[in-house]
Amino acid sequence: MRDDLVIDPLDKRPDLAPMVWQLSYVWPTYMTQDPVSHFYFTTVERDHPEHVLVAYEAARPDVPVARAFTVPFEFGTAQRSSLPDDGWDAVIRWGALDLSLGRTPTHVSALEIAIRPERRGEGLAAVLLAAMRDNVQRLGFTELFAPVRPTGKANELHTPMSEYAFRTRDDGLPADPWLRVHVRAGGEIVRVCPRAMVISGSLVEWREWTGLPFDRTGDVEVPGALVPIHCSVEHDHAVYVEPGVWVRHRLS
Repeated sequence: MRDDLVIDPLDKRPDLAPMVWQLSYVWPTYMTQDPVSHFYFTTVERDHPEHVLVAYEAARPDVPVARAFTVPFEFGTAQRSSLPDDGWDAVIRWGALDLSLGRTPTHVSALEIAIRPERRGEGLAAVLLAAMRDNVQRLGFTELFAPVRPTGKANELHTPMSEYAFRTRDDGLPADPWLRVHVRAGGEIVRVCPRAMVISGSLVEWREWTGLPFDRTGDVEVPGALVPIHCSVEHDHAVYVEPGVWVRHRLS
């Protein structure tokens, strides 16, 4: 933990809740349009405050530096014997269903670590990941899964994730910087989740979200996306199916 940074969970500091949402702007608009996210983000302050971390400088306690979200869910049953292909979306649905049915969660999944753009490049991602691991242990869990969104994949839109995710450097660590942070922290790459997040919309909506014309049927390359968006002018819709990479952190 950096001496100048304070990281608190919302269950201990509910007064920090407004700061959480001040960082929503760090994602491209289209990335906030996944309908599954509403199962989590609209109720997280009420249902899972212990799974929300807020980071700020001790000298500037009213300015958020970063935030992190996790979600608890039941895993290891006959119906859930393997990690799902629809990664991020699946664990949110599982968590919401388990909560509604009163099931006791057995595992936790990371959902997001977001850092203020002007503070990126300072090594804060590793700091937040370490805090997330510590918090999950505080809550009594021994494993943390993460449907990781490899940051460098946006530079290789047409490379299959099955190839990109397992690429390594000479030192054996992942070539992707975000996967590398996870592995250095003790994570183990398990496999690709081919449809971790699905975002669909009309062409008007995609134009509003991206500022791009979306006027031709076929693949559209959108800044920040990990794969091209599939556009159909004839059917007036475009769909983004984002792959991810499952990583397992054993905490004990």
